[in-house]
Amino acid sequence: MGLAAALAAGACSPALDWREVRPAGSGVLAMFPCKPQINTRPATPSEPSAMGLAECKAADLSFSLAWAELPDPQMVGPALLQMRQSMAAKLQASNGPTQALQVPGMTPSVEAQQQVLTAADQQARIAVFSRGLRVYQLVMLGKKGGGEAWDSFLASVKLED
Repeated sequence: MGLAAALAAGACSPALDWREVRPAGSGVLAMFPCKPQINTRPATPSEPSAMGLAECKAADLSFSLAWAELPDPQMVGPALLQMRQSMAAKLQASNGPTQALQVPGMTPSVEAQQQVLTAADQQARIAVFSRGLRVYQLVMLGKKGGGEAWDSFLASVKLED
């Protein structure tokens, strides 16, 4: 009932057309409010992390899911922290308080958090988490607001076996 209620609340806007997306190689299922463009890059000797990005724009908001497969478990915690810090620096945003994050099936980590980043004319909502050696970053970016859409987007994430 929780997922259905969250999606119903976020579906109030006719500009958001929620659909189920399973990007190949991501190990995740998520609901996007628009058809995402998906790009992947395999691991190479010079870049040992396989990476992917699914992103789209709807109702003046952009939604993205990024993932990367890391070669070493010691890299997971620092990578999650770096994802949030990099987004804040890119937006030149002030950091709101972090909240612990729990995604069903994720690997527990103190660095698994969500946060609101506020810049002069935009706001980002970001969540970072991991499963094993795979790290994930979920982002919604746009004008201030969009809380219902973010709640729907975040609640839809399901890690697959």
